[in-house]
Amino acid sequence: MAQVEATTERVIAADAEAVFDALADYSGTRAKLLPEHFSEYEVREGGDGEGTLVHWKLQATSKRVRDCLLEVTEPTDGELVEKDRNSSMVTTWRVTPAGEGKSRVVVTTVWDGAGGIGGFFEKTFAPKGLGRIYDLVLDKLATETQK
Repeated sequence: MAQVEATTERVIAADAEAVFDALADYSGTRAKLLPEHFSEYEVREGGDGEGTLVHWKLQATSKRVRDCLLEVTEPTDGELVEKDRNSSMVTTWRVTPAGEGKSRVVVTTVWDGAGGIGGFFEKTFAPKGLGRIYDLVLDKLATETQK
């Protein structure tokens, strides 16, 4: 069983603090950022960064739906970590300044992949698919914060 990793990044023309606040706002802004791959979005505890418990279903492919129950922590400034209680999946959002009025957002998701031939295909194709989904989230994040 190998670890699978998907990373996507974007420079957004908005202040890093505003971008981070939008990402950490699970009870408001975050739901607006999610494309059609996410369903059944529900904040179960908290709603703003650290201490939030949020649920959604992620449909990565036509056949693969992951039921996610995520605990949110903020281990360092500008960093949100979402740990799935239902699997080994961990998504880390890092927001850092990238020049005057700009920020860099890097989202990395890791999980324990399957073994054998299925694991080979998962490690080969899942990061690309998840990258496309997170590109959509980052597009919406840019639109939301560059207003």
